[in-house]
Amino acid sequence: MKAMFASDAKNQFGRLLDDAAKGPVLIRKHGRDIAVVISPEEFKKLTNGRAIKADFQNSLERSLKNWDGVYQALA
Repeated sequence: MKAMFASDAKNQFGRLLDDAAKGPVLIRKHGRDIAVVISPEEFKKLTNGRAIKADFQNSLERSLKNWDGVYQALA
């Protein structure tokens, strides 16, 4: 699994997205593993197509609504 420091992930967001499309990317901050970024296809495989919890889905939708411009600019 590829790994990136959080600061690199922030500064190279487009690269992070490209790498995550190819496989999971582990994000590290202050020596700790804090997140894994995966593609939507990988997420669907992991959840076996099951619905995710409503609060998580709402959080994802709010993030996309509020930050879509930033995500697009960084990609």
